[in-house]
Amino acid sequence: MSGERTQSVIKKIIRQVGLECAAQGQSHSETLVAFMVKAVVLDPRNDFNMDRILTENDMQDLIQLCVTRLLDTTNPSLSTIKMQVYFDMNYANRDELLSEQKRVLEGKLAPVVRAVTESGPHAQENMENVYQKIITYALLSSGLGSPTDIEAVREVTAALQSVFPQTEMSTFISLSKKDKEQQLKDLAVVVSGIRLYNKQCQKGGSSIDDLPDILNEAIPSATRTLDERLHSCQLLAYRYTALLESMQENPHRHFQLSSLKLKEALFNVRQYEAFLCILQSNIITSAREVESLNVQFEAAVMVLKNTVEEKTSIEFKEVFPLFMELSNLWTSFQDEMLLLSFLTNMANDLQQFLEIQSQLFPEEMLTSLLEGVTVKSDEERIKETMGTKVNVSDFKNQEWLFPETTDNFDQLLIQYHGFCAHSIGVKGITLQGNPAIGILKHKEKYYVFSSKEAAYLFAQNPDKFIQLNVEKAKQYAELIQLLELHHQFEYLVPHAQARNANRSSLKLPQKRDSGSQTDTHILPPTIVTSYEWNEWELRRKAIKLANLRRKLTHSTQTDLSHMRRENFTQVYVPKDASTQTKRDNSSNVPKPQIFLKGLRGGPSPTTHLVTVDLTRPLDET
Repeated sequence: MSGERTQSVIKKIIRQVGLECAAQGQSHSETLVAFMVKAVVLDPRNDFNMDRILTENDMQDLIQLCVTRLLDTTNPSLSTIKMQVYFDMNYANRDELLSEQKRVLEGKLAPVVRAVTESGPHAQENMENVYQKIITYALLSSGLGSPTDIEAVREVTAALQSVFPQTEMSTFISLSKKDKEQQLKDLAVVVSGIRLYNKQCQKGGSSIDDLPDILNEAIPSATRTLDERLHSCQLLAYRYTALLESMQENPHRHFQLSSLKLKEALFNVRQYEAFLCILQSNIITSAREVESLNVQFEAAVMVLKNTVEEKTSIEFKEVFPLFMELSNLWTSFQDEMLLLSFLTNMANDLQQFLEIQSQLFPEEMLTSLLEGVTVKSDEERIKETMGTKVNVSDFKNQEWLFPETTDNFDQLLIQYHGFCAHSIGVKGITLQGNPAIGILKHKEKYYVFSSKEAAYLFAQNPDKFIQLNVEKAKQYAELIQLLELHHQFEYLVPHAQARNANRSSLKLPQKRDSGSQTDTHILPPTIVTSYEWNEWELRRKAIKLANLRRKLTHSTQTDLSHMRRENFTQVYVPKDASTQTKRDNSSNVPKPQIFLKGLRGGPSPTTHLVTVDLTRPLDET
């Protein structure tokens, strides 16, 4: 089946399921329906083959199964999936929430900013209107009062006139648009700082809420509420775990409790616990931020008082940064108020997904079922196994990590959200793992266990138990997010969440291109480029140099090139020099003449040679 056709079929099924649920009086979001459709297809008990084309009968069966599961309000599994979808679509971390709030505020203020920055040279009346818009912007951007509050408007006007009188409007209007925007923001921050300082001096600011005091009371209250809810859901998880363990130990108990949806209920409270822990961590971070902000704010106010008091005139370069710092600190208080309100609302909204627990398992029913059953908390289970450790020598090809021998042990990314990797697939329950027993490193992933026996069984064949956990997640789709198995079920991400990938915890892993550059030659090169190993090449170069010595360079200037360019000639100035040569002399010597007689022979057979010296004597010459 092609990709486009597959998407078309899925969209058709999602739309049909949504319509049939609406006809039954229950409307569900497209994201929830999409997740349920893919979860039903994934469940092997429904016998849907994902590799073949769905027939019309298959599509009708799939639609009917999805509608049945979505209308089954007595199933904790549906409540868990709804809770997961709600959290994914609504939760945002600190940075995301604050950036979104900033973006929304800028969008609301955009018309006012345009009205101020796009104004040109106008008459006096228009300048007054622009000045009023600057006052409105300073009030709205700070969040310190309402434009309908006359007292707040008067305070902003007075503060603005002290730093930016209306006589400077002509200079402001002559600025570029970018400079206007920057000056507008700076003015709003300075005005807010002045109002906050006046409030601290009890000279105004009656419309400004005392955020530090409010936060100091609200944060402990929110923390207590979360702790109470966390304790109650953990108690339920301990009870369900004890009942599930008793079912496996006693066949009679198994027959008695098999009809109850204890596993689904356990997964529901475990997921609720995980979300509450996330919210609790954020509130703890917010409490630390508020504590730090209180110290900084008091110090900033003290510096301002020491700078401003008992002085008739102060340079703006000295005091403006102090006002701006005070305003920025107050903005941080406002951010913490926004975060606290958001976290509190999230915690309250999550309560609705836990209501099914009291319907399925009332307190009286749980008390009767738990007769004779020992309920252990996660802390008690961990204490029972604190003295046991895996013997590394029992495993030759497995790598085990322990707290005392591993750096950053607490920062290891544990699989299955820290639950025992053996009990999930074998027992179908979520038991908290004890890292002190030993963490198994298998294929660059880390696994913890609830007991030494479970660790030994898992280490004998890790891939087998990992696959069992995957199969268990196929039967209970809520385990995919609870156990953080997104990398194995990437195709199960709802398309509505994929569009909102920045918020979704079920999103695909982000990828990006990256590159690095290194020096090719770190050390300076040692190659002698003039070296030549070939003797004939050396000879060729020698001949070439010898020929160059006999070459002359000639230049000629013609009439066409005359006066076209400047010519320069450099000569050496003649120098006086003298040389001494030899003198001429001559001599005349006699020419040697020698006569030899008898060379031709004679009548006698014996030759007689006579030498006669005919050279004249030297003194005769």
